[in-house]
Amino acid sequence: MNRSKFTCKNREKIRLKEFLQKSYMYSTSFDFMALQLWPYDRSQPFIIHMVYFTNFSLTFAHLCSHFIYALQQVNVGGFSLLVVLWSLISLQSVVSHPFARIAIDKTVLAVSDAAAFVEVSPSVLGSRGQSSEWVNVNISNPHPTDVNDWIGVFSPSNFSASTCAAENPRVVSPLLCTAPIKYKYVRYGNPNYKYTGKAILKLQLINQRSDFSFALFTGGLSKPKLITVSNTIAFANPKSPNYPRLAQGKLWNVTTVTWTSGYSIRESEPFVEWGKQGEKQRRSTAKTLTFNRNSMCGAPAKTVGWRDPGYFHTSFLTGLWPNSLYTYKLGHKLSNNTVIWSQVYEFKSSPYPGQSSLQRVIIFGDMGKDEADGSNEYNQFQRGSLNTTRQLVEDLKNIELVFHIGDLSYANGYLSQWDQFTSQIEPIASYAPYMIASGNHERDWPNSGSFYENYDSGGECGVVAETMFYVPSQNKTKLWYYVDYGMFRFCIADSENDWREGSEQYKFIEDCLSSVNRQKQPWLVFLAHRVLGYSSSLFYYIQGCAEPMARESLENLWRKYNVDIAIFGHAHNYERTCPIYQSKCMNNESKEYSGSLNGTIHVVAGGGGASLSEFAPINTTWSVFRDYDYGFLKLTAFNHSKLLFEYKKSRDGKVYDSFTISRGS
Repeated sequence: MNRSKFTCKNREKIRLKEFLQKSYMYSTSFDFMALQLWPYDRSQPFIIHMVYFTNFSLTFAHLCSHFIYALQQVNVGGFSLLVVLWSLISLQSVVSHPFARIAIDKTVLAVSDAAAFVEVSPSVLGSRGQSSEWVNVNISNPHPTDVNDWIGVFSPSNFSASTCAAENPRVVSPLLCTAPIKYKYVRYGNPNYKYTGKAILKLQLINQRSDFSFALFTGGLSKPKLITVSNTIAFANPKSPNYPRLAQGKLWNVTTVTWTSGYSIRESEPFVEWGKQGEKQRRSTAKTLTFNRNSMCGAPAKTVGWRDPGYFHTSFLTGLWPNSLYTYKLGHKLSNNTVIWSQVYEFKSSPYPGQSSLQRVIIFGDMGKDEADGSNEYNQFQRGSLNTTRQLVEDLKNIELVFHIGDLSYANGYLSQWDQFTSQIEPIASYAPYMIASGNHERDWPNSGSFYENYDSGGECGVVAETMFYVPSQNKTKLWYYVDYGMFRFCIADSENDWREGSEQYKFIEDCLSSVNRQKQPWLVFLAHRVLGYSSSLFYYIQGCAEPMARESLENLWRKYNVDIAIFGHAHNYERTCPIYQSKCMNNESKEYSGSLNGTIHVVAGGGGASLSEFAPINTTWSVFRDYDYGFLKLTAFNHSKLLFEYKKSRDGKVYDSFTISRGS
């Protein structure tokens, strides 16, 4: 992509020394700041990029050369295992994912002490139909090395290596690849492990359609030595339907249900049984999708991060009565007429467009997922996500609709993490429509059609998110769409596709904004992942503006059609502006707005859970409220004349910023 079109007007002239000083002053770690800035800032002078690359390469030095392999079959306590002996690898996962630091390429076989063992119990999980369960991992190692011994969880249990084709210049052939779905240092099971060689870890597993084994490694993450492998454990029915995700359909009275299972269409007929509580239930069939390794665009998704994703089933529940409570359960009819059922769930249907009722909507971006058992703990990349999820679950009965505006799981090419993400959001997504937007960590990859040609998706290039989640777009590879929800009209843009004037998406945005009847739907909200408006985050300050050319292309549309609020993610913090147009505040009020705003209130809500983004050391006339913390938004429409906006922190669920908009009925 031609970089010249990303040149901002009046770009800040920041010399290297000043940049280093600012990064040091406003970040707990300059290395971390460089990691955080590198994917976003693609238009700085070469010297700045050298700084980014230098810090990045120091962190991932073990990933920067070719590798060879040998395949050796060994026997560990009666367990036949294919062990991959990797040398140096060229796995260019240019995103800070925990698994990117495990040098599986350098694993050395060290299975020589028969007294070492790992025992895991229980051996059968989910016997009562549950999709997650805690296990005890009993570890004994007569020769513990140091505090960096670790347990890796592998699924499938034999973790046989797979061949990965070299699909981009950053991956070289021949390649064998595998990765644990999670890991944890043994010392967390016993602080004295270094001296005793014994520890007990408690780990949480979710149903991921295959069995599990646990491998003990010494040598830390950079030079792992395989010591022994545990017994195999599995869920009672690994293929069972799990992790339902609701979404609004293309019509207001249609709700879709998407879920994951291990059943192909040759094995079963998927369907949903649903209806109003207490009334006769009906069945709606489901369509089935999946993808394979060749659908991925590059490493690690195509190599070390690849894992069979299972099957994704989507059913359309049509003709819903507005604002009504329904129950549903997922079913798979097998060839012998046996039906495999999920548990029973419930949801509330959408109000019709213009309907006056209490309507409450949650919005946030950049949440990711985290492990409740503390695994992956060395990289605190998405430590706020569990708090965000917890607050939403606790307030679930006061939520009707959720928007996660990009950067969903941060799987970054490690596909097992999508199961972890859908499991974490299941209590929310199974109850309220969970609408998504496309972010850089879902979509971006060179030469894949994304507007930004970076490596942020880890080779997923949009395929995983577009297959696992339903959105009411006309084309699943172009994730722009609108949602009419009672008194709201939400216009959701795809910031990873071209949004400039004259583009296909620009036409959609104008059509969405112009076609709403403001008498019926007074609350008009624009959503996108990247900040197409205003932000004073440090990485944007260095760049000289928010996404280049975005305001120039879209601000006149927001003004022309009186968009009330524009909400973005991407910057991992919270910020609210005054009603603004062309960098000028158009209204001096900050808490209680009445009548026309004369501008659009821009909000950054990217603090869903991923590592926080620093603010620039500047004060602007348009920034009303900033918060360097994790949080989410809640919009409450009481009627056609009053809207409440609230920013809540994830740590306690309390309101830290708010305003109202009042208009004549």
